[in-house]
Amino acid sequence: MDQLFATRLKQARLLSKLSLRELSDQIDNFVSYGAIKKYEDGKMLPEQSVIIRLAEALGVKPDYFFRSSSIELTNIEFRKKSKLGAKEISSITEIVRDRLERYFEVEELLRINRTFTNPLQLALIKDIDEVEEHVLSLLITWELGQNPIPNVIEMLEDKGVKIVEIDAPDSFDGLSTFVDGVPVIVLNQDLDPVRKRFTALHELAHLIFSFSEDIEHGYLEKCCHRFASAMLVPKPVMRRLLGESRAHLAIAELTAIKVQYGISVQALIKRAYDLQIIRDHLYKGLFIWLTKTKNRKEEKLGIYKGIEKSYRFRQLIYRLAAEELVTLKKAANLGGIKEAELRDELDVII
Repeated sequence: MDQLFATRLKQARLLSKLSLRELSDQIDNFVSYGAIKKYEDGKMLPEQSVIIRLAEALGVKPDYFFRSSSIELTNIEFRKKSKLGAKEISSITEIVRDRLERYFEVEELLRINRTFTNPLQLALIKDIDEVEEHVLSLLITWELGQNPIPNVIEMLEDKGVKIVEIDAPDSFDGLSTFVDGVPVIVLNQDLDPVRKRFTALHELAHLIFSFSEDIEHGYLEKCCHRFASAMLVPKPVMRRLLGESRAHLAIAELTAIKVQYGISVQALIKRAYDLQIIRDHLYKGLFIWLTKTKNRKEEKLGIYKGIEKSYRFRQLIYRLAAEELVTLKKAANLGGIKEAELRDELDVII
């Protein structure tokens, strides 16, 4: 019990991005940071009054400290990891661990099997151009066709990929990992829909592709970028929209594609270049224009109105409560929402 409490206390502290001393300050030095260190080392188990104070300071319920966890995140791939401090990385990891614990518990209560079959498990990427054919194969296997994907996140969840959206610093876009063979993609919930779609598919590439051992990290990232762009606008579609070769290209053409397909103008310029629809001079000229106009945020360059959000977990919480497999309070705790809020939502649904 001491070791379980020790592990969970440290997880909760990292989740809150607090040092030992800062946690002690949060509870008005009710116990010293040295004592908290002993709790985390499993050398002491605090009294109930201390547990309650720690739970309040860390924003968790006291039973959190005694709930066993079998969640292990493996092969974690961070985007923009270099811009995140150690404290932020630890916090994000623990937030993800907590979300997945609740997600998996809900599925177990509903007797839902977690299965994922990698459709490209034999795909070993040695050259970036190989990505294009693998994308076309995946679109066929997943029966996605080549029309715009309405909701990338919902599509991925439907295919067995767990999506977790979190409140995170601007320096964090996303990460990918595996939990017991289940692929997991974590996204910054504040990303705009276009960026969120691209990031989700970039992370998917990390999960489903194998890469040659001698491939450099920068080249690997370019392969994942290429995959994301190709999934959003497949090669045949791109050629149909822009033609085989162009000496001139209007930004308005790219804006129209952005609005329909949910991919940035900048990604489209790079995609046109990768497919050799445009050449070096035009490619550089378009980016110089974006730089001169200080329009890297693509203001007034069309707005993609699609919604990138997963509703699956919330629906499972509704089902759990509606079937009365657990109490309403338990369902709310698993969903990370207030009991009154869940009751109101269920009243509307029923």
